[in-house]
Amino acid sequence: MGMMVRGLWLAPAWRTLRTAALPIHTGIWQHYNREYTTVAEEQEGDGHFSAGSHETGTLYPNHIPTNALQKLLLSAGSAVVSLYDPYRHDMVAVLGETTGVQALQNLREKMRNDPEGLQILQERPRIVMSNLDIERLRELPDGTFGREYVRFLDDNHVTPDTRMPVKFVDDEELAYVAQRYREVHDLMHTLLGMPTNMLGEVVVKWFEAVQTGLPMCILGAVFGPLRLSAKRKKKLIELVPWAVQNGRSARCVLNFYYERRWEQTVEALREEIGILPSPQIKV
Repeated sequence: MGMMVRGLWLAPAWRTLRTAALPIHTGIWQHYNREYTTVAEEQEGDGHFSAGSHETGTLYPNHIPTNALQKLLLSAGSAVVSLYDPYRHDMVAVLGETTGVQALQNLREKMRNDPEGLQILQERPRIVMSNLDIERLRELPDGTFGREYVRFLDDNHVTPDTRMPVKFVDDEELAYVAQRYREVHDLMHTLLGMPTNMLGEVVVKWFEAVQTGLPMCILGAVFGPLRLSAKRKKKLIELVPWAVQNGRSARCVLNFYYERRWEQTVEALREEIGILPSPQIKV
């Protein structure tokens, strides 16, 4: 009954916000009303994150310029929809972009101050299917990072190309930081040993909230448990302290050039990052 009441309240609120935003920037809402395309369909260039051009007037491919009021409406609307339907990944993505500038700046500084992180900022690699030799990764020994990452993709029927491209960050380098965080997310599932069900997602969000400070991650960590059953909430209570401890003690997860570490064992990479073994709790 509580879920039904919340749904009845959130749906009209979302419609109101959407209607208010239409006259201001119709194109933005039309874009997010349609079924979104994948990164693979929108990716340009040689598989790296590239800058825009003077001809298009954009900072990077897919960039949509917005003013302060438009960002406010996008933030409010995406927050409502994300709470109403946590699986609306397009709205979760918008929320992260419109509320996370300060956190993204902090992450960029951490990357600039780390040799491997700085190299990633300079080279701007992408974790997308066109850049991955999936068959080679499948042939790696069990326990290697590449093999376990592909196993995660296969077991959960996901691909890195389902990650939304960044659109509303008005700084080209920060946009790459946001994109990198987004594409590293599945790697965090692999390293933390968490599945893609709601419990696993909330645990990863607690880790990412502490690691990144992104408001979107904090919102997911705090409100995600509302969707869990009583049994899974009990498991979450046991897993959250571990996720928070790891988020605090681990090195910045954006400072690792994962594409060059496929042959490293998961155990060795966890130790290097500072991720402690997870509790023996079936999720």
